[in-house]
Amino acid sequence: MNNLAEALKQHDPTPAKVLYRQWSGGEWKRYTAGEIMDLAARWQRAFLDRGFERGDRVALCMKNSVHWIAIDQACLGLGLVVVPLYVIDNPENIAWCLTHCEARLLVLETPRVLDTLRRAAAALPPIVCLQAEPEDEVATPRTFLPADAKSFTVVPMPEDGLASIVYTSGTTGRPKGVKLSHRNILSNAQAALKIVDLNESDLLLSVLPLSHMFERTCGYYAPLMAGVPVAFSRGVQQIGDDLATVQPTIIMAVPRVFERFLVRIEQALKEKRLKRALFERTVELGWRVFCGKADAVDRAVYAALRRVVAKPILERLGGRLRLTVVGGAALEHRVAKHFLGLGLTMLQGYGLSEVSPVVAANHLDDNDPASVGYPLEGLEVKVSEQHELLVRGPAVMLGYWRDPEATAAVLSSDGWLNTGDQVDIRDGRIYIKGRTKDILVLSNGEKVPTDQIEQALLEESAFEQVVLVGEGRAFLILLAVSQEADEKKLTRLANDQLKAFPRYIRVRRVIASKEAWTLEDGLLTPTLKVKRAKVLARFDADIRRVYDASGLTD
Repeated sequence: MNNLAEALKQHDPTPAKVLYRQWSGGEWKRYTAGEIMDLAARWQRAFLDRGFERGDRVALCMKNSVHWIAIDQACLGLGLVVVPLYVIDNPENIAWCLTHCEARLLVLETPRVLDTLRRAAAALPPIVCLQAEPEDEVATPRTFLPADAKSFTVVPMPEDGLASIVYTSGTTGRPKGVKLSHRNILSNAQAALKIVDLNESDLLLSVLPLSHMFERTCGYYAPLMAGVPVAFSRGVQQIGDDLATVQPTIIMAVPRVFERFLVRIEQALKEKRLKRALFERTVELGWRVFCGKADAVDRAVYAALRRVVAKPILERLGGRLRLTVVGGAALEHRVAKHFLGLGLTMLQGYGLSEVSPVVAANHLDDNDPASVGYPLEGLEVKVSEQHELLVRGPAVMLGYWRDPEATAAVLSSDGWLNTGDQVDIRDGRIYIKGRTKDILVLSNGEKVPTDQIEQALLEESAFEQVVLVGEGRAFLILLAVSQEADEKKLTRLANDQLKAFPRYIRVRRVIASKEAWTLEDGLLTPTLKVKRAKVLARFDADIRRVYDASGLTD
């Protein structure tokens, strides 16, 4: 393969094969390879009739759907460049990305963002809206697509042929457009398939947006290459129902999804002492079995508890899950321990858009949830003098779209990408220590790795979301979302979690609120990462009040 669209074209001999399931009209509908190819061919005909040429950019701002797949495949097959945008992103950011990439066309799901987009942008490209009405004055599939078309086309691509521009959802500043070639993404998907062996009996539930490269490579291209069907979840609020109904065997997700599941389990057991005790006992024994430290008695007791305690819980996740893969953010030890202890296979991986995106992953037969596993086949890794992870190989991006300075800052002339993540590599495994840019320095010069500290704090169930404060200050403050109202108690709990760190890493005060930080209030990125600068700005007055009251402000 040298074109990603060959992953769909390979199903030409089996057009009746079901590749996708999607909720529509109150039921789960199935879509075959033939139907997807026919739809993709109609989009290709529409592009060609309007004079689209290789390299033209087509932006997709849509929820996961068969239309997303068909348009993506149509573009890739013709050598057009796909620019995925987050449906939940703010209009100003979407407008900026459209202008920056000079999109030739924008495909939207619903007309609800049209007015805000028009206010945010001086000019917009032509728009096709899947669910628009005549009064919206934009094209729809009915008016844009021909009634039928010839067969689905796949043109050969050069090795560095551009497939996609993926805008990073950074926590600060404007996003950068990561240029990924067909070879970049293909090599990554092929290497990922050597870690996770997909088979015809598998069914994957697609939870993350396809604008997220983790979902796109591992939850779309890889299953398509392996011929494994994918069901599109209806949304975050319906994940539980979708798991129970679809009964997938595999799910790819960010850790936040499993953090929420665990919180729900704990809330359900909060007032049930016996059931909670049995649950915790099951987890402890299961963790001991997973770590290879269980004796015969432990194994026998665990087998019994697993039937009584773990099985009903896992049945709420559909009852057929054989594998969960988490990435996109650090996996809390507490979350890994609980789900692995319940008997759910959970692999942590690591990556970034600039590497298409998977750099490393644990293996089914060699799983250490404290690490992000081993580098994927074909990738070289090493550690810089600043302890940052460097990566080289066929999956590493071509560079940033129209930003040579940003490209030169992270990509060396001999192909080494600086990830910006500080790591240890032990026995071939990669252990993430934190982001270089996320090191804050106290006024006495002591360095504090915020990622590691915040990860440790989130191991305490009282904390739902946290941000550490203290750059240039004499002591640390913690901003937190918690349902616990007693801030003195929260401060004690925080410092109990930090005992393994140097003594200067202690929290003087916790500023807590019960209201979660969300996408809607602008405090999270579309990939659910905390926007530190926004959170700090939101609580600026509280932070100043604490430091001013102490008299130690420098």
